[in-house]
Amino acid sequence: MSSKIKFTNTHKSTFFATTRLRVEKHFQENATSRHANMAMWGKTIFYLTGFLGLYLLIISNYFSIWPMFSLAILLGVFSAFIGFNICHDAIHGSFSSNTKVNKVFSFLFNLIGASPYIWNISHNVVHHTYTNIPGHDEDIEVAPGLIRISEEEKVFKIQRFQHLYAFGLYSLASLSWVFRKDFVKFFQKKIGEHPTVNHPKREYFNLFFYKAIYYFLFIALPLLLIDITWWQFVIGFVGMHLAEGLTMGLVFQLAHVVEGTDFPVPNEQGNIEEAWADHQMRTTANFATNSKLAGFFLGGLNRQIEHHLFPKVCHIHYPVIAKIVKQTALEFNIPYIESPTFFAALQSHYRMLKKFGQTAYKEQNSLIRVAA
Repeated sequence: MSSKIKFTNTHKSTFFATTRLRVEKHFQENATSRHANMAMWGKTIFYLTGFLGLYLLIISNYFSIWPMFSLAILLGVFSAFIGFNICHDAIHGSFSSNTKVNKVFSFLFNLIGASPYIWNISHNVVHHTYTNIPGHDEDIEVAPGLIRISEEEKVFKIQRFQHLYAFGLYSLASLSWVFRKDFVKFFQKKIGEHPTVNHPKREYFNLFFYKAIYYFLFIALPLLLIDITWWQFVIGFVGMHLAEGLTMGLVFQLAHVVEGTDFPVPNEQGNIEEAWADHQMRTTANFATNSKLAGFFLGGLNRQIEHHLFPKVCHIHYPVIAKIVKQTALEFNIPYIESPTFFAALQSHYRMLKKFGQTAYKEQNSLIRVAA
């Protein structure tokens, strides 16, 4: 099978062309920018202030161990929110029409432990193009061999319990990002099937320089300023990253690995036989779209359908354009997958884990016994 995937619009779908025209008409008729508005800037100030305030309170050495541990957990959650609400839009170029503003806010990704350069390749280029395609979309590959989420993957005995241990693995996502993932992806020859062998020279410097800054700010400086033992620091540091990792892991998994989403396999020619936008609608899901809290905290990532179709539109506009997308999807008989609440999506994800782990293992064993 070809490693280069092409989307072939075999049914001549005009769904996306129609949706895009309607969304563009909305912005034109309302004389509204598709970038950040005052509400978005308010969110930005809130999250930046919260992140900086929590960090300064921790290194102030004013608090005892347990309050400081609580602050570290909150800092981890705020780090995820910084990523969701500010960096994600900035790296997509949707925060501002000014590329310099986007670059400045993209830089903040380094301060939560991740490389914006690597994220741009693995997420913006690969994930957004090859969503949920096994072997191509590495964003859904949490722990190959331990987590199974598609029919194409081999079944291993341990996966019988993946619905129990998966959430623990999600919690490790941030630690992996800080110490391993960015380095591995930077030096591997390809991400998915996208070649990554010609990085600009400055990105070699940026990777190590900004990692060093992160290690100084979040490891060396706290150890120098806070009156705690090394093992107390380790507990706080790991706790912060477990909170950050679980928050990130759950949100991203609930957008693509729930009941109803597809994990399509290209044909022998390497083609996905549908339009790219139709593919996005079958592989992406929304959740808790009526919750103002979810909208505020998750940076529009609970509206992944709109995000995947219009990644250059700031997430603050998703609630409005969602009405257009949903109505157009209904007209074209295209699925619009959504869960009413966060917990409904979480339950759906849990059932998916159980289906591809425990149920798949039992079915495989039954087939083996029948064959014998």
